Amino acid sequence: MERGAYLALRDEFLDRLSSSLPVDGVLLNLHGAMEVEGIGDGEGDLTKAVREVVGGEVPIVATLDLHGNVSHELARNVNVLTALRTAPHRDGERTTERAVGHLVKCVEEGIRPSNTLVKLPLILPGEFAVTDVEPARSLYGRLADLEKEKGIIDASIMIGCAWADTSRTSVSVIVCGEGEEHGSRARELAEGLAREIWKRRSEFAPEVETLKVDEAIEKAMKAKERPVFISDSGDNVTAGGAGDVPIVLERLLSLGATESVVAGIIDPEAVSTCAKARKGSRVRLRIGGKLDRVNGYPIDVTGVVKHSDPRIAVIEVDGVEVVLLSSRWQFASAKGFQEVGINPLDRKIIVVKLGYLFPEIRDIARRSIMALSPGFTSLDIGRLPYERVMRPIFPLDKDFEFN
Repeated sequence: MERGAYLALRDEFLDRLSSSLPVDGVLLNLHGAMEVEGIGDGEGDLTKAVREVVGGEVPIVATLDLHGNVSHELARNVNVLTALRTAPHRDGERTTERAVGHLVKCVEEGIRPSNTLVKLPLILPGEFAVTDVEPARSLYGRLADLEKEKGIIDASIMIGCAWADTSRTSVSVIVCGEGEEHGSRARELAEGLAREIWKRRSEFAPEVETLKVDEAIEKAMKAKERPVFISDSGDNVTAGGAGDVPIVLERLLSLGATESVVAGIIDPEAVSTCAKARKGSRVRLRIGGKLDRVNGYPIDVTGVVKHSDPRIAVIEVDGVEVVLLSSRWQFASAKGFQEVGINPLDRKIIVVKLGYLFPEIRDIARRSIMALSPGFTSLDIGRLPYERVMRPIFPLDKDFEFN
């Protein structure tokens, strides 16, 4: 995040909070992987500032995405951290309700819990830790058992965000105890869960078949099922991908994969050109490769405009429908396709710039394939130029012990 943007938002929030004093407690809805230009740990900086405004005795509870890279500073600044427990995410509302319950308990009973944070030397792409499958399923199932212990308020496993090159990027365990007298037990439980995760580190893997781009397309073309969803995982816009790498589109055209949809490619210039043309017109476009010039490049296409408005356009190129976007958007539900007149059930192949499929898309897909495509969110993390992560760390390093 740009420093100026972050400071403007932070300072406005702090001004509003200051004008609301005194407060009984503070609930923060955060993510956990914010990296701020020139500052670093965004959530650590924000919670430090909030603590300075409200003072040391006011309870602060924060919710996190399980893909957060949690810092020790964040864990110290907040009384209770509680994270999502499903990937793909289905439990946002339940997590918020749990956090509100913790905050009410703190206010009504006058307790001031604290977090124990254990960071493992382990990096995992989110697609390797879907909570419906092993080993994540049973590991996340352990959290409810930990919370049954006397004096333990909450427990979380943080998968982390593998594509943020920071010193705090890693898998983490958080266990929150009601007070100092329960701190040692919270640490025992956190360390025990961390050891379980470490023992199973080699079991984490994608839940679906994962193939190189051409192999993924060829397999989808031959599949009896329809539609087959292909995840353009290297350009995953929900994880930091630019959303404009056109390489999967280029390979679909080269391999003759008709009845296909690419949803979508961010290219405001191409959307504007289509908006000026009439529906049914033929247009020549140079699309993609303008945001991510490291992993992608523009490709030249000629196609027929099937839909256009100031925000979004659809062109058909040799039997492949290409959804063009003026700004970042993820096709995580059927609604996005409906807005542009595409019924996924009528197509053979649907390419989405996601990693794992979101719940509503899973219900549509008759088969799903993960393409090992290039981009900022490449699943081949061993090829990424890490400079700031802790070392040694698995799987970048393999021959070391963790205690």
